[in-house]
Amino acid sequence: ALAALFALVNAKHEQYIGWKSYFVGPASLEQLTSLHSSSNKFRLDILSRPTVQTAGVILVHPESQTDFISNLEYLGISYSVHVNDVKIQLDRDDEITDGWKQSLSRSENSTLPFDNYQDWEMIVSYLNETAVRNPNTTTLEKGGLSSEGRDLYYLKISTTNFEDLSKPIILIDAGIHAREWIGIPVATWIINKLTDELNETDLLEKFDWIIVPVVNPDGYVYTRENDRFWRKTRSNNTNNWECVGADANRNFDHYWNTEGVSQDPCDETFAGIEVFSEPESRFIKEIINENLARIALYVTLHSYGSTITYPWSHRIGLSNNALGLHAVGITIVNGIQEFALPQFPRYEVGSSALVLGELISGSSDDYAHSIGVPLTLTVRLPGLIPRSSAGFILDPQYIRQVVTETWNGIAAGARRAGELVN
Repeated sequence: ALAALFALVNAKHEQYIGWKSYFVGPASLEQLTSLHSSSNKFRLDILSRPTVQTAGVILVHPESQTDFISNLEYLGISYSVHVNDVKIQLDRDDEITDGWKQSLSRSENSTLPFDNYQDWEMIVSYLNETAVRNPNTTTLEKGGLSSEGRDLYYLKISTTNFEDLSKPIILIDAGIHAREWIGIPVATWIINKLTDELNETDLLEKFDWIIVPVVNPDGYVYTRENDRFWRKTRSNNTNNWECVGADANRNFDHYWNTEGVSQDPCDETFAGIEVFSEPESRFIKEIINENLARIALYVTLHSYGSTITYPWSHRIGLSNNALGLHAVGITIVNGIQEFALPQFPRYEVGSSALVLGELISGSSDDYAHSIGVPLTLTVRLPGLIPRSSAGFILDPQYIRQVVTETWNGIAAGARRAGELVN
């Protein structure tokens, strides 16, 4: 039995045998653009998007490594090996998270640990219990079912049961990309700070809140149990039964399927068979449309990269509200910096196309902004300490740090948004 168990554990990440990951640091916007334009030639998986200021992390298939390195050298882009054996490192990452499970501490009033990554069932229990404990302010809602039949949950938090139509709404979501684990405890921590551990009462007096802690539960569960780097949903919307799912953050109705997407169902940026083909993108669309008149600020949590970006993503040009967007982004960064650790890079703020050096279409933030949400921001949370020997997860010892500093930034950003919108 022990031998069988060992074999099972040892086989968990076997699809990544021979893969390597690299730190890649373009020194100019021209190099960054060249990197993106050439990347579709190789079997790459961009785990952390490089910017001109900060190196990214790129996962490379064994068959592509020689050509990928030759291309970097041709372009003059600096690089170094991040992880020499991806499968072995993933096994080590599992050991780290399993070790932390043995010594979870809980917030004083909370039923959810913030010292490790949270299981789906644990999150569902927490949402239910939070609504029961806070009946005067908190309502648990369902926005339909995922492709695999999981409820799509969100919490509405309000002192007036969402009946005061003069109050602006702050919308937060996380986990639209399955592998971006750190956003989920940030979202649940925000729930915690607005309910069980409410200290900043002005944030409930002035605003109503909608929090979606896991947009893509099917994908999240799949990353926990099967493929750590799975990014998409788990839908079966094509005739290709070997390749399931779509990138839900390329599936929104804003220049859909035009930039930074793939039409191959096997690719991680597959935009779906049609606009809003995915239950998860429809879920967010319906929340936005239902509350459109009152949403002042929409923050979608991703990882990793230490960037805060705003529309537009599909083109270089700026939004007409770029000054307001930038102001709120800077306010969030300043709030984060009050608690930030020196080993994490300072956040960059700017339009998505300029900061990331690539165009993408069909994203949730661009969609929300295009139909009238004045302030929409994508926050890419910190992941790896730059140039470290860390693996593919933010070490659980840093989770509480990240959730605390991010909440401080979002609280400040909400207040700034309230000033700008009213």
